[in-house]
Amino acid sequence: MAKFEIYKDKRGEFRFRLKAGNGQSILASEGYAAKPGCTNGIESVKKNSRDDARYERLESKGGSPYFNLKATNGQVIGTSEMYSSTSAMENGIASVKKNASGASIDDLS
Repeated sequence: MAKFEIYKDKRGEFRFRLKAGNGQSILASEGYAAKPGCTNGIESVKKNSRDDARYERLESKGGSPYFNLKATNGQVIGTSEMYSSTSAMENGIASVKKNASGASIDDLS
C-alpha cells in the first residue's frame, strides 16, 4: 500500500515523499516551514494526481526524464526522481495517479 511520509530535513523544514507499495519513492516535495503547509501539500497531491494535465514532463541537463506535479495555480507540489527512460517516467506518473489519492500518511517528523 502506498503512503506519504512526512519528515524533517537537515534544515528543519517539513517535507513529504510518496512511496509506492514496494517502498520506492515516486514523488517528493519541497520544504515547508510548518507542518500544516506540508499536510496541505499532501492534500493537493491527492486532489491533483489523477489529472494528466497537472504533470509537467521534463528532462534534466544530463538527459534524464523526470516530472513535476503542479497544483491548479501552477505551483509545483511534487517532483519525481530521475528516470532512465521516458517509458520509466510514464510508469512513475501512472503510479502516482494510481496510488496518491488513497495513500495513508505516516508522520516521521
